[in-house]
Amino acid sequence: MAVPKEQGRKVVATNRKARHDYTIEDTFEAGLVLSGTEVKSLRMGRASLVDGYGFIDGGEAWLDAVHIPEYSQGTWTNHPPRRKRKMLLHKAQIIKISQKTKEGGYTLVPLSIYFSDGRAKVELAVAKGKREYDKRHALRERQDKREADRAMSSRKNLGD
Repeated sequence: MAVPKEQGRKVVATNRKARHDYTIEDTFEAGLVLSGTEVKSLRMGRASLVDGYGFIDGGEAWLDAVHIPEYSQGTWTNHPPRRKRKMLLHKAQIIKISQKTKEGGYTLVPLSIYFSDGRAKVELAVAKGKREYDKRHALRERQDKREADRAMSSRKNLGD
């Protein structure tokens, strides 16, 4: 009897700081080439994308500096926590990413790692770094919008 296949999307890790530090231009979904203990560690919900980045080398996409901790029940077959991992993308996507990152200021940043129908995927973004004043401006806009929404809801509640 076959084991039923996983359905849906289960997020393992997100890089919330990436949206603060970078302006996202374009996003891609890529598969990951992982070893067995890496998959088991991800299924336990353990990963960190904080220092991670992607790059194109020799027509192949790679993900580097993403921390997937060693599997606790693993033995000598355990993987190194930070290693280069190959990403699976279509050739046209690799060419598009390569051209964009060769332009000045663009980089490849992982936004999240998740399981989609049982397969490990990473959401990548071609992004441009924000300057400090851009970050402050974005925070100020978010705070102003929150205050306006709060004022509108309190005004609406008074009118009832």
